[in-house]
Amino acid sequence: MTSGVTMSQDASPLAGVAKPGGHVSLREATLVWLRVAALSFGGPAGQIAVMHRILVEEKRWIGEDRFLHALNFCMLLPGPEAQQLATYIGWLMHRTRGGIIAGGLFILPGVIVIMALSWIYALYGQVGAVSALFFGLKAAVLALVLQALRRIGQRALKNNLMLGLAGLAFVLIFFMNVPFPAIVFGAALIGFAGGKMQRPEFQIGGGHGPVRAQTINEPDPLPPDITSGDLRRTLRAAGIWLGLWLLPVATLVLVLGADDIFSRIALFFSTMAVVTFGGAYAVLAYVAQQAVETYGWLNPGEMLDGLGMAETTPGPLIMVVQFVAFLGAYREAGALPPLLAGTLGGLLATWVTFAPCFAWIFLGAPFVERLRNNPALVGALSAITAAVVGVVLNLAIWFAIHVLFREHLPIAAGPIRFEAPILPSVDPWALTLALLAMIAMWRFKLGMITTLAIISTAGIGLYLLGLTG
Repeated sequence: MTSGVTMSQDASPLAGVAKPGGHVSLREATLVWLRVAALSFGGPAGQIAVMHRILVEEKRWIGEDRFLHALNFCMLLPGPEAQQLATYIGWLMHRTRGGIIAGGLFILPGVIVIMALSWIYALYGQVGAVSALFFGLKAAVLALVLQALRRIGQRALKNNLMLGLAGLAFVLIFFMNVPFPAIVFGAALIGFAGGKMQRPEFQIGGGHGPVRAQTINEPDPLPPDITSGDLRRTLRAAGIWLGLWLLPVATLVLVLGADDIFSRIALFFSTMAVVTFGGAYAVLAYVAQQAVETYGWLNPGEMLDGLGMAETTPGPLIMVVQFVAFLGAYREAGALPPLLAGTLGGLLATWVTFAPCFAWIFLGAPFVERLRNNPALVGALSAITAAVVGVVLNLAIWFAIHVLFREHLPIAAGPIRFEAPILPSVDPWALTLALLAMIAMWRFKLGMITTLAIISTAGIGLYLLGLTG
């Protein structure tokens, strides 16, 4: 298979050659997934950017097309898309074991850090030092998000129709708060019709002109049984995870009663895992409303503190559910010591939130891969790809507004509703660090870890000098 890679005459014949995903040892993959987990800051946009940078561009274990294909599928699922994307790619490379390792390691740092911060918050009531510690890191992650957005956009928006779909998706979700499922459904219908008619605009991949070695297209082969399918094995794996998710919930309700705090946590977050489509930010809106207004587990200020924790620590942004459940169980501990009750409640919420994610991937991924060359499905996913670029742009701008500006103004005029930055409130040091990170990565081609280390260290230095709060 030709890759379209162009090399200079003095380049090595192996330059730019990807190491196929199926030829990577599980041990080697595990070490890389640990690295991905440790660098997964900045919410879903930042985490997807990290995975794209490491797996597609640096390691070249998975091609751009397959990465976008997997991302499209994960964006259709309820729950946190970044964690599901890690699970999907882990499954692609090493089947169920790979999916468990990739998805599990992706959330492990967040579980540990958020639990530690929850203890600190319950005992001392502040986590300001944590925000200061990650001040520079957030600015660097913003640059990483923008870089990934540019790369994915260049690959996915290969014609005016795709560019228009991406722009429309951005306008609808950012300015009009149109639900993400509606955007995806509309894009899928357009793409399905275009693919059915064999329209070339709806074919994923291809591109025009030579592809640089750094963005080589499709490393092959992946494990040979990925697309051959084994319905019995797939259903068994999905059934195991559905059982691991639902049996503890049923046991708690039967033993403790539906009104017990642990039963309510299990039922609420299990429901959330099913009904919250649209990615992490859609999930957060639902959790915030229900946890504050319906259950009264915490107040709005505490919910914002929890979001601050999740935004400045590694792991999925939805890991805030652990903090929410910790405070709920801590305050309704009953006969248990409050800290023990909070710990159990937080871990329970984490389990019932993420166990379904593994079930969705192990059940759906084999069928999505098997249909990967179906023209109508390819067209639908190609259109979804374009819409996803618009959604990622929305997330990147949302992240930039909250990183670079201290104050924001809600705008509402008819169907238009969005949050605008108050320009005089710009944080000059955050803006400076973000620009330096962009220059480091885009102009001087510094590696991701080097850039993150330099900018994070600079942020800590600014805090120690009293220049940031």
